Amino acid sequence: MYMKLELIVLPVSDVDRAKAFYEAAGFRLDLDKAVHAEWRAVHLTPPGSECSVMFGTGLTSAEPGSVQGLYLAVLDIEEARAELIARGVEVSEVFHDAGGLLFHGHEDGEITHRREGQGRLADPHPDRASYGSFATFSDPDGNGWVLQEIKQRFPGR
Repeated sequence: MYMKLELIVLPVSDVDRAKAFYEAAGFRLDLDKAVHAEWRAVHLTPPGSECSVMFGTGLTSAEPGSVQGLYLAVLDIEEARAELIARGVEVSEVFHDAGGLLFHGHEDGEITHRREGQGRLADPHPDRASYGSFATFSDPDGNGWVLQEIKQRFPGR
């Protein structure tokens, strides 16, 4: 079976504000279509991604800001963070997990740790191990994003 994640619907409270935020963050605008006053779809794609996001009017009943844990894979965490900041996005400091793996949940765009021995430590992973360095940001509604540095993918990915 072949399946590929294509699109994630984000709940937002102000479509134009969200559109401006994602365009400023470097996402490519693919579509902005309004059929009538109660239905509008804005479709954007992160740079280099095959999966897109869509938000608008009449698309979802989810609460604005309720989507958490949207991961963006980056080759260089510090470079990606710096570029987003230069584009006006507030991004957390780079961090890694004390336990080596990141087991976490998301609350209002922030990563929270749930298991003993794990915690958020400043700076990239000491070995710059793939999947080990992170930074977070949120859109204006609080939908939470995670930058994750991946230099070499696990087999089969």
